[in-house]
Amino acid sequence: MLIGELAERAGTTTRALRYYETQGLVRPARSASGYRVYDEAELRVVREIRSLLAVGFGLDDIRPFVACLRAGNTSGHVCPDSVAVLRRKLAEVDAGIERLHAVRQELREQLAHAIAQREETCLRLRHTR
Repeated sequence: MLIGELAERAGTTTRALRYYETQGLVRPARSASGYRVYDEAELRVVREIRSLLAVGFGLDDIRPFVACLRAGNTSGHVCPDSVAVLRRKLAEVDAGIERLHAVRQELREQLAHAIAQREETCLRLRHTR
């Protein structure tokens, strides 16, 4: 398949595919006339790239998954390097969730304090009238 068909089937753009190629993630063959030609294996690689990008992985994080697919595995998630990336990413997400919980608690406390101060001010104003 040519680059336009691959882009359509993978739900991306030809520009993105060319970028993935410059990054060494996608490896098209070349026709006699120089056109990029892709097979089903490259479609699988591009779909893997797109799904990992969609959940926040960077291209460097994606490399082990692509290598795993290129090694003949049915999934890019089964190789040790991919598992290591998944563990690291999960730890990052867990840390982010913990930070967000702390921020939420701080906001709740600030809101409660603001409401209490507002009510005190309103009560004082009523009594001074």
